[in-house]
Amino acid sequence: MPTVQSVDELPSENEQLAFVTQFRELLRIKNILTTFADFDEVDLNLTAQTFEDYKSKYLDVHDKVKQDQGKEKTSVLEDVDFELSLIHRDEIKVAYILNLLMTLNKLPPEERIKRQKEIVDMVAGEVQLRSKKLLIQAFIDENLPKIKPNGNVIAEFESFWAENKQKAFNALCTEEQIVPEQLEKLLNDYAFANRLPRGQVKVKWTLESGQ
Repeated sequence: MPTVQSVDELPSENEQLAFVTQFRELLRIKNILTTFADFDEVDLNLTAQTFEDYKSKYLDVHDKVKQDQGKEKTSVLEDVDFELSLIHRDEIKVAYILNLLMTLNKLPPEERIKRQKEIVDMVAGEVQLRSKKLLIQAFIDENLPKIKPNGNVIAEFESFWAENKQKAFNALCTEEQIVPEQLEKLLNDYAFANRLPRGQVKVKWTLESGQ
């Protein structure tokens, strides 16, 4: 009997394509059904959690296709429209995730483990949050256990987030041989003017960076 994990074991891209097209159709139908006032998710054969798990696998396939684009190998999935607009809903903000994390330290161990999985699965199912999944998972695993029940989870997470953001920034500058101050100035200018620098400015900035 097919399971969520069996998506990872599909033997070829043809089977992955079949999964994508079928789940995409399920997304379309579900979106239509939710417009009816008498719709109730309990009437579906899939539980809400199972549906979210399959949606996460659907997004995993999408991410893999995007990462593989540009490689010499031709994929039958390259031209598939994943119609991510079917998945978009009101974005779950990081602040909402933080509020959920605040409750974890006050729960019994078994309930805490269950809630942690729900939070990670929720993040994995949100298009806008998937890139933050590993950081949120790392915070839950490494930092959250050290915070006292009445500790300031939001302050701890913001500090953790800022530290990792700086590490990523420094790694980017090292990898691309960019002077950090120059890149920071460019980003600040962009944030202020909401406009990318002109070509000649970028050339000058690159030359000054030592490339």
